Amino acid sequence: MKTILQKISSLILSVILICFTLPIRAAASYEIPGVCLVQTDMGGTCIVKTLDYAYNDNTYFSLRDIAMLLKDTDKSFALDITDNAVSLHPGYVYMPVGAENDSWENDENPNISLRRNEFKIYDDTVFYYTLIMKLPSGDYDCFMMAADLAMILDVNITIPEEGSLKIHTQEPFGVSPFSLEEAGYFYGVNSVLVGDATTGEIYYRYQSDMSYPIASTSKLMTCLLTMDAIAAGKIRVDDLATVSDEVQSLAASGDGVIPLKAGEQISVEELLVGTLLPSSNECALCLAELIAGSEEAFVGMMNQKAQELGLSQTIFYNSNGLPVYTEDFIPAKRQNRMSAEDMFRLVSYLLKVYPQVTDITSMEEATLESQGLEVRNSNPLLYNLPEVTGLKTGTTNKAGACLVTSLTVDDGNVEHDMVVVVFGTEDSIERGRVSGLLARYAMHLFDTETGETDDMGETGKLPIHAEAAVDQIIRTARKR
Repeated sequence: MKTILQKISSLILSVILICFTLPIRAAASYEIPGVCLVQTDMGGTCIVKTLDYAYNDNTYFSLRDIAMLLKDTDKSFALDITDNAVSLHPGYVYMPVGAENDSWENDENPNISLRRNEFKIYDDTVFYYTLIMKLPSGDYDCFMMAADLAMILDVNITIPEEGSLKIHTQEPFGVSPFSLEEAGYFYGVNSVLVGDATTGEIYYRYQSDMSYPIASTSKLMTCLLTMDAIAAGKIRVDDLATVSDEVQSLAASGDGVIPLKAGEQISVEELLVGTLLPSSNECALCLAELIAGSEEAFVGMMNQKAQELGLSQTIFYNSNGLPVYTEDFIPAKRQNRMSAEDMFRLVSYLLKVYPQVTDITSMEEATLESQGLEVRNSNPLLYNLPEVTGLKTGTTNKAGACLVTSLTVDDGNVEHDMVVVVFGTEDSIERGRVSGLLARYAMHLFDTETGETDDMGETGKLPIHAEAAVDQIIRTARKR
């Protein structure tokens, strides 16, 4: 009971990210300096400097201030911060540089850029969106989201009262998407889904039966049809495709990723890597032309495959997910569309029939020998969670920022391929944050310590004790 409460009762993460800084301030264009009272379950209390990025309550907390607060606890950590990188050493004693836990000297806008900075945690390199600023002493401080720090340190964070934050060093990090939904956390996305591709169970869904533009996550269907063609003996991974004029034209456009030239030859294997890692639109088009003779014929195959898989809320117009205009007198702008449930079915099938796809999608980087080009995986979670094995990002103005994530979770007996689908976030920052929280939830569904699993599957029925816990969280949040 205690374990489940600890996991489910991590207070609504959207609320965790809100610290009502003192005093109340008007919205600003850049960063809004403030302070928050932060305490620990070990009795320590101090003032932590905050920066609200662009909006009130979009709050980033001073790592040096929190490190000073936690230095005598089990969650102490040391810091080395430069102008563009952070080394965080859990378990080490923090050495102060001065000015920790002091209020801001003035309330002027610091005007710092929010960047995806490199983090070193132990010997692992990960990436988080943070604000790094230079202190009067010449040292640097780093401001990051409370939820990101909670995941790094594996602690629970709650709000005991307005204007304060409490770090529970003895409670592990956990997240309940049901509570997040109740708090309105998913209002900024089109749809999300968390499911088990191994069993077919869906553990959480939000607007998952509605069809939305899916941008480059469309390339998962292109990948599936390529794998089908290889399995049928129509093509081989070492076959060479000749780059067409159409492919060159796309590569030279604003949507180009890899500078393919007409007449060049590139292998099927490299085209798959280019399609899945840096999300090359021209590589997807080249595969379509190789397999079907033309993109139009390939799109017919995509839609036929969707029907075979029972994807009732899916339609494809091209092989890569870019917007496409009709040839009408008044042209219509169309984009590939799919529901989160359809995407889950597609990915479940892909992982079951062609599990080797994760050999590609789990690579952080690769070399396209024919192009003499290094490419990097666009999936942000791949760098921060070792359990992540793929799969695909996607972004257009209409689709927003999308991410389909696969990760492997061991229940103590069997490995499960968990899938997190996130469609239509505002930007890549939110895409990574929402997907990261739901990936953590997927990992925590299987309690390997007790051998129990959280029974929140396809039926939508929670166990009585878990349902009571969720209700208690919601009532508490409403009071606050």
